[in-house]
Amino acid sequence: MNATHIAASRARAKVQTEMRSAGLGRLGNAVGSGSDLEKRGAVRSQGVGWSASGWVHIRSQSDRTVGAIEAYTSGADIAPRRGRWLWIPTDDIPARVGRRSITPDNYTKLGLATKIGPLVFVMTPSGHPLLVVKGASLSASGKSRSAKSLRKDGGLRKGQIAAETIVAFVGIRRTSRAARVDVPAIMREAQASLQGLIEQQLGRR
Repeated sequence: MNATHIAASRARAKVQTEMRSAGLGRLGNAVGSGSDLEKRGAVRSQGVGWSASGWVHIRSQSDRTVGAIEAYTSGADIAPRRGRWLWIPTDDIPARVGRRSITPDNYTKLGLATKIGPLVFVMTPSGHPLLVVKGASLSASGKSRSAKSLRKDGGLRKGQIAAETIVAFVGIRRTSRAARVDVPAIMREAQASLQGLIEQQLGRR
């Protein structure tokens, strides 16, 4: 039980480390591990012997988070679930409000239509769809996620410069995600380490 607990903990830590290295640190927080040792030392009878296990799992209940982890660990072809476009937020608007990721559907509900401005659909001359905000402002220092509305009198807020048009979302028909973290390889490594861990634990007796 000690050996499987250690192996699972190390595998979870390696998955999280590789996610951070791949720029997926937030998603790594949703990965957890467990073991029979943590379940009050429970073991399962198997004929004349017994078994003990450790595991790595996604502990989040969010479909969005689960889908993102599956995409970045197994690869995926992502298409819009409804409508014609998959909308990708730009670096000028907030990526999140609290725990919620920003999408065109919740942009107004989360108050950004007031803080920045309402979204307007436009099509570029080359045929690319955009959702833009007109008559807002951006950080004068070039800071990302800095879009803000003008004051009620039309003036600029401190540290902001006027922006005639800010692109908030770019629409694409579909995109793909290549696997960035090889979870099966990490689990095979954890399994291969068990014999040495068992011998190590027996040596402590």
